[in-house]
Amino acid sequence: MALSSQLLDTLNPPQREAVTHGEGPLLILAGAGSGKTRVITYRIAHLLSEGVPAWNILAVTFTNKAAAEMRHRVDELVGGTGRGVWISTFHSFCAQFLRVESKVVGLDPHYVIYDNSDQVQVLKEVLRELKLDEKKYKPNQVLNVISRAKDDLLDAESYAIHAMAQNDPFRQMVGTLYNHYQKKMNKANALDFGDLILRTTVALRDSEPLRAKYQARFRHVMVDEYQDTNHAQYLLAKHLVAPPKNLCVVGDDDQSIYAFRGADVRNILEYERDYSGAKVVKLEQNYRSQPILTAAHNVISRNKFRKDKKLWTEKAEGDPVRFQEFADELEEAGFIARESAGYLAAGRRRSDIAVFYRTNAQSRVLEDAFRRENITYTLVGSVRFYERMEVKDVLSYLRVAVNPADSVAVKRIINVPTRGIGKTTVLALEMNAATKGVSFYEAAMDMAQHPETPAGARGNLNKFLDVMKALRAAVPTATASQMVQTVLESAGYWAHWEEQTSSDPEAAHRLDNLQELVNAAKEFEETNEDKTVASFLEKVSLASGLDALKEDGGAVTLMTVHLAKGLEFPVVYVTGLEEGLFPIGESAFDEKELEEERRLAYVAITRARDILTLTAAASRKIYGRSHWNVPSRFVTEAGLIEAPSPRSAPPARAPWGQTPGVFSAPSRGGTNAPIPVGSFDPDEETGVPTPAMSSGPHPLRVGQRVRHPMFGDGKILDKAGTGENVKVTVLFDSGARKQILARYANFEPA
Repeated sequence: MALSSQLLDTLNPPQREAVTHGEGPLLILAGAGSGKTRVITYRIAHLLSEGVPAWNILAVTFTNKAAAEMRHRVDELVGGTGRGVWISTFHSFCAQFLRVESKVVGLDPHYVIYDNSDQVQVLKEVLRELKLDEKKYKPNQVLNVISRAKDDLLDAESYAIHAMAQNDPFRQMVGTLYNHYQKKMNKANALDFGDLILRTTVALRDSEPLRAKYQARFRHVMVDEYQDTNHAQYLLAKHLVAPPKNLCVVGDDDQSIYAFRGADVRNILEYERDYSGAKVVKLEQNYRSQPILTAAHNVISRNKFRKDKKLWTEKAEGDPVRFQEFADELEEAGFIARESAGYLAAGRRRSDIAVFYRTNAQSRVLEDAFRRENITYTLVGSVRFYERMEVKDVLSYLRVAVNPADSVAVKRIINVPTRGIGKTTVLALEMNAATKGVSFYEAAMDMAQHPETPAGARGNLNKFLDVMKALRAAVPTATASQMVQTVLESAGYWAHWEEQTSSDPEAAHRLDNLQELVNAAKEFEETNEDKTVASFLEKVSLASGLDALKEDGGAVTLMTVHLAKGLEFPVVYVTGLEEGLFPIGESAFDEKELEEERRLAYVAITRARDILTLTAAASRKIYGRSHWNVPSRFVTEAGLIEAPSPRSAPPARAPWGQTPGVFSAPSRGGTNAPIPVGSFDPDEETGVPTPAMSSGPHPLRVGQRVRHPMFGDGKILDKAGTGENVKVTVLFDSGARKQILARYANFEPA
C-alpha cells in the first residue's frame, strides 16, 4: 500500500520527488533548513509502504541525536512497521557489525571502545617506553595523524611505508608510535573510533562473502550528512550497495566544515561521477526569513567548488541582518548580554537565543557578561557528563568487569578509592606485564599470589581483585543499572564521596552525578532490548557532546560554530567576525581552507530563524596585549558593509624567519582584501589565540624544519618570490601541504 496521498501532499514538489524516487542512486542536495530529515523519514516510510521489508533498509548519520530523531519520526509515520529499519550512527553501525562478525574479522567480541582520554594514556605509555619527549611528540597531535591515517584506511604498517617514502623523520617516528600504540590497543582488546570504521570497511572490502551477505540484506542504504564523510566512510557506503546501487545520500556541500576531522567535500561533489545515472534532487525552499537567506547566499556564492543552488523562502519579510562593531571584546560581550536580557523581558525564552564563536577561547568574556546580567547559559562542548571524573571511574570498573585486558581502565581504578596501592606497586606491575607479555590485570593477579611480594602489597592487591572477581561474576546475569549500583556499593565508591561531603563542596555534586549515572543506565534498559552492561558501555562510548543538549527553555546557548551545525535558533549572534579569527589564521591565503571557512560562515548565518546579528571587535586582547582588527571579509561579502581599507598600526614583536607585516585598524570603505592581523589556533578544545608576529632577520631555506603556531612542525619544500611576496611551500607532519606568505607565517625553528 502506497504512502497516503495526504502525507505526500504535505511535501513540496522537490521533496515529493525525492521521497518517491524508485531504484538507483539518488543525491538529495538539501540546503540549510530545507527539511532533509523529513525527506529521509518520509522516504523510509514510502519504501515500507511499497513493500520493502524494514530489514532491508539501512540509514546512517553522524550523531545519536539525529539517529534518535529519525527513529522517532519513522515510528510516528508507520508505527511498528518501521522498527526493523536499522537507523544508527556510522560508529554504532560498525560497532554492532564488528561484534556480530567478530570471528570473521578476528576480534574478541568483548572489545571496549577507547575515547580520546584513554587513547592519550596509551600513547603516553608508548612515549615513556620509547623515552621520547611529549613536548616534541604531542599526544593529541600524534593521535590526530593516526586518526587521519585510519580515515584513509592506512594501518600501522601501511602508514610506516608512506612515511618512509616521505623521507621525513617526524612522520617516520609517528609510524613507529602508531605501530606501538596499535599493539597496546590490541593487547587491551580495545578499539578507537577510527578502528571501528577501518576494521568494518576493510572487512567488507576484503571478504566477498561478507560483502555479498550485507549487500543482500540492505537493498536500500541512506547516508545523512554525506558532505561530512571521510574516505573510509565513503568506501563503507560503496561496499554496502550492489546493483542497482540503491544508495540515497543527503547533504549540502555548502555545509562541509569538518575537513580538520578528515571529511572530504569531494565525496558529495563527485557523487554523480561515482554513481553514473544518479538522480539529483535539489531542496532549495527554506522556511527562514529572506534577509538571512540573502546574506548567506551572498557569502557562499563566492566559493568556486560547490554545486549551484540558491535557497528561497515564501517568508519575504523579516528583520534585516545587522552588523555591529565594538571597541573591544568586552564591549561586544556586554552588548550581546544586555540585548539578550531585553529579548527575555519581551517574552522570549532563554533557549531561543544562541551565541556562536570561532574558538573556545572567546567564550570567557561572554560567560562573564551573561553572569553579570544574571542570565542562565549553557556552554556546549564543556566537560561532558561521561567524561567527568567520578562517572569515568565507575565506567572504568564496568569496563574491567567486562574486559580485564583493558589496562587503561585497570590503572585508573586500582587505587580508587584508596587501597594503599601506590606508584611503586603500579610501576612494578607495569614492568611485570611487559616482561611476561601479559595484561596489567594478569600481572596484578600474579603479583598478588607471588610469595616474594610484600604481605601488605599482596593484601592490598587482593582487596582490589576480590572486588573485581565479584563484579565479573555478576556480568552475565546483571542488568546495566544493577552493575552500576554494585560498583558503587561493593567498591566503596559511593561511601568514599559520601564521607567527603562535609569537607569537599564538590562531593555532593559528584554524588548527584553518580545517581544520574544510575538513572542513565535505567533509561538505557527501558529503551534497549539488550540490557547488559557491555551494551550500555558501547552506547556510552558512542555518545556525542550534542546528545545532551536539551531544549527546555532554561538557558542561552554558547557554542562554537562547528558544534552549531544542524541546529537552529530564533535569535543568533555570530561573534568575532574579524580577519585572522574568522576566517582563522592563514586560511585566507589558501583557497581550499578559505572556502572551508566561508562554508563555516554560511553554517553560522543559516542557524538563525528570525533575527541575526554579526559582531566584531576593533581591538581584541590576546595574551594580555591588544591587537587591532578589521572586520571579516565575510561581513563585506554578506553585503553588510563596504570592504574596509587597511591603515597602519603599531607593529607586533618580530619573530624568527619573517619580513615586516602590516596591521590594519578598522575603517569604512575603500579597497578590497583587508589584511589579516592575527593568527588563531583552530584547536576546538583549547581555542587559544596566538598573536600575529612580524619580521626577523633569519632567512628561510628549502629543506629547513620549521614550527608553525597553528599547523605544527613541518619541512619547507619550496620557496618562491622576493621581498614581501616570498611564499614557502611546507609539508607539515600532519600530512597537510600549505603554501604560505613568509611574512605572515609566524615560523620558529623546529
